[in-house]
Amino acid sequence: MSNQEMVEKLRQRGYITSKKIEEAMLSVDRAIFIKNSFPYEDTPYPVGMGQTISAPSVVAFMLEHLDVERGMKVLEIGTGSGYNTVLLSYLVGSGGHVISIEKISELHGIAKKNLAKYNFSQNIELYIGDGSCGYEEQAPYDRIIVTAAMPNLDKIHPFVIQLKEDGKIVAPVGSRLYQDLIVYEKKTNTSRKILPVMFVPLIGKYGFQ
Repeated sequence: MSNQEMVEKLRQRGYITSKKIEEAMLSVDRAIFIKNSFPYEDTPYPVGMGQTISAPSVVAFMLEHLDVERGMKVLEIGTGSGYNTVLLSYLVGSGGHVISIEKISELHGIAKKNLAKYNFSQNIELYIGDGSCGYEEQAPYDRIIVTAAMPNLDKIHPFVIQLKEDGKIVAPVGSRLYQDLIVYEKKTNTSRKILPVMFVPLIGKYGFQ
């Protein structure tokens, strides 16, 4: 299977519904971000240090619901291998900004090397730190996407405080083992569940201990 065939399958199965997500995923080759013989299978894979890269269907689904527009400032919690980071970079365009936080320094280094392979990733800033606290220095954000399981998300959480008034968060919220992917909208202070998922836990002050 090729990257193009993977994207076509995701479109046929309804995970990709917009042209912008289709174009982003066609422009970013998933094989660059994982050391595996089957990089285009719709399954998560380990990327080292106990972390994983999400299945492409979950990546596409999250990005569709995040609804990123050109010029936006996006905070990503959990850089991992950098796959989703580069997709976000493509979506926000040259006038946008992606800030991505990774707790594990080895993964931060891997992501940095992977990002260097894409010319359009000049709008990305990578940081090492406790992603559960967000990144106050660059707030407020139009969108926040979380790629690790959170125990809760309430209106006094740092992510919500660092979000613009019309901003959105897409995150897996629940226990260490099972979560619901939720879309939070600050304007109405409402969350809706969109998919049952299983992510690795977000470790940190506002995550799991």
